[in-house]
Amino acid sequence: MEQLKQLAANSVLWVSFLAWFIAQASKVVLTVLTHKKLDLRRFVGSGGMPSSHTALVVSLATALGEINGYDSYIFALSLVFAFVVMYDAAGVRRAAGKQAAVLNEIVERLQEGKDVPQEKLKEFIGHTPIEVIVGAVLGFVIAKLLV
Repeated sequence: MEQLKQLAANSVLWVSFLAWFIAQASKVVLTVLTHKKLDLRRFVGSGGMPSSHTALVVSLATALGEINGYDSYIFALSLVFAFVVMYDAAGVRRAAGKQAAVLNEIVERLQEGKDVPQEKLKEFIGHTPIEVIVGAVLGFVIAKLLV
C-alpha cells in the first residue's frame, strides 16, 4: 500500500504522463482542424505533430533537473535517454515509416494488375525534426510550469 502512495505522489511521473497526454490530445485536435474529422485513433497512435515520446522524455529530464539539479547524475542519465528517444523518433522510426509508404505503393500497384490481398503497413511511426522539436518544447514547458 505504501508503494501506491509513493507512486501517486511522484510528481516527476505525473508531469511526464501529462506532457504525453497533452501531446497525444493535440494530435486529435490537429487532425480535426486539418482534416475536418474526429479520429480518436490519433490519441493512441504514433507519429504526427507533436512527438509525444519526445514530450514525455524531455519533461522527465526537465523535472529531474529541476528537482535534483542540472548537475545530477539522474538528470544526465535522463537527458541521454531523451536524446536516444528523439534520435529514434526522427531517425530510425521515420525511415521505417518511409519504407512502409514505399511498400504500400508497391502493394497498390500489384493489386491493380492482379488480386493480391495485403494489409497496408502503418506509415505514421516516425517524426519529422519539427515534430520532435515541438514535442521537446512542449515537454520542457509543462515540466517547468508544474515542477
